[in-house]
Amino acid sequence: MTSLNTSAAAAPAALAGSSPWQLARRELRRRTSVKVSLGVVSLFLLMAVGAPLLSALGGWSPEEFDKSAVDPYLGGQPIGPLGGVSADHWLGVEPVTGRDLFARVVHGAQVSLLIAFAATAIVVIVGTAAGIAAGYFGGRTDAVLSRLMDLTMSFPSLIFMIAMMSVAKDVNRILLMTVVIGLFGWPGVARVVRGQTLSLKHREYVDAARVGGSGAWRILTRDILPGVSGPVIAYTTLIIPGMIATEAALSYLGVGVRPPTPSWGQMIAESVAFYDTDPMYFVIPSTCLFLTVLAFTLLGDALRDILDPRGSRT
Repeated sequence: MTSLNTSAAAAPAALAGSSPWQLARRELRRRTSVKVSLGVVSLFLLMAVGAPLLSALGGWSPEEFDKSAVDPYLGGQPIGPLGGVSADHWLGVEPVTGRDLFARVVHGAQVSLLIAFAATAIVVIVGTAAGIAAGYFGGRTDAVLSRLMDLTMSFPSLIFMIAMMSVAKDVNRILLMTVVIGLFGWPGVARVVRGQTLSLKHREYVDAARVGGSGAWRILTRDILPGVSGPVIAYTTLIIPGMIATEAALSYLGVGVRPPTPSWGQMIAESVAFYDTDPMYFVIPSTCLFLTVLAFTLLGDALRDILDPRGSRT
């Protein structure tokens, strides 16, 4: 009986001695949904990073036509079952053009994830900086930044994105999409960080650092920023699927990346005309988009529950 009581008391003591990040990792390992989501996310990240190698293994580039894989007498329909799936074309081919779907899907993952991650980086950096400045300095700084957040969030961002992408012609489309998408996403992160900063700036260790002669920059980087890092990481994971969906939506509407550069949204838009005769052309990029968004969403929900439990209840 004594040994049972000793072991029961040792478990909370071990947990109490663990850091918040160790507790978070332990909790994440317990969740099956997190393990599956991490596997899916890792798969698509490896696909995006290794897109040139994977397309070379398949034997086709994303812009290469294969007229022998489509039937010109049937409106360019793929030859063979499931949209032309064969040893030469692992996921089939596009109707009419005969371009390899596997090559275009992996390169589309590269484009979609590159834009999503770069836009998310802009959102997180700008939002975190603005939120910490507004929460810590207060006064006029807080008023100006808060009104700027309200103005940005009230702006019809989708209409502005479509207009900007339609007007800008001779520019790098990937760079422009990254900047435009990131321009409207930072206020959400800034509000979360501002609220966290307001609760941290009067803590004892922050007051002690201020009394000890530490400057504002040192306090912000050494004391405030580590305190808001948990919620920022959690909400960053939740931002990424929204960025992926936004890029896909703009490409679907025809104002995203230009052909022949592949994109999942662009492929879905082009497949609409063939969904009744070649459903695989629609199913493959749609499934990739769905799985990626779902995996990042489940992972973000788990991280938010663990790293920001108060925010997940509000």
